[in-house]
Amino acid sequence: MLTAKQRELIVFIQQRLEETGISPSFEEMKEALDLKSKSGVHRLISALEERGFLRRLPNRARALEVIREPGDTTPSRGSAASDNVVPMPAPRAAQPEPANDVIELPLHGRIAAGAPIEALEGQSTLPVPAALLGPGEHYALEVSGDSMIEAGIFDGDFALVRRTDSARDGEIVVALVRGEEATLKYLRKEGGQVRLDPANAAYDPQYYRPDEVQVQGKLAGLLRRYH
Repeated sequence: MLTAKQRELIVFIQQRLEETGISPSFEEMKEALDLKSKSGVHRLISALEERGFLRRLPNRARALEVIREPGDTTPSRGSAASDNVVPMPAPRAAQPEPANDVIELPLHGRIAAGAPIEALEGQSTLPVPAALLGPGEHYALEVSGDSMIEAGIFDGDFALVRRTDSARDGEIVVALVRGEEATLKYLRKEGGQVRLDPANAAYDPQYYRPDEVQVQGKLAGLLRRYH
């Protein structure tokens, strides 16, 4: 049986996997469930893991897999737990496993996870397992800086980006600032302005007019090399 928050979280994760091909960040899950801190998200995920509903995929950032969707778990009338347990939808048919193909993504230079730096267009490519990518057109950027470390994004990582010109509040995007500098940040809209939020307490949010910021893609995954 699931609590209301556990069910809400697993449904949210499943919806985002179906929409984008990647699981939501802890910040996105915290906001979606109206929780006060990410520690509450950690507790919910741990509980769902223990009960066999979720699985963390190794060696991948933000990688959660819904492995069990129970049917109707509504308790019988008069149950003491009836206020905390809600029904789950019927299980969907199993999705096919992605092929272990490798795709050569265009590698367009470096992108800042700190103060904005120039995003360089280049002719290089980066081989990426197809299983890391969802639908749509993708490209790769090398991350420079440490302002997104609390989101699990480190200096030297390769950001795998799904090309799009729109994003929802709370999504991690590639934002082109004033037509010449690019940065990787959480996107927010606040009081008629665009706010680009870091994931590092040492950095302050950046505020811009809407016409100064152009979304060029959403984070779809990460690759990390160990030397």
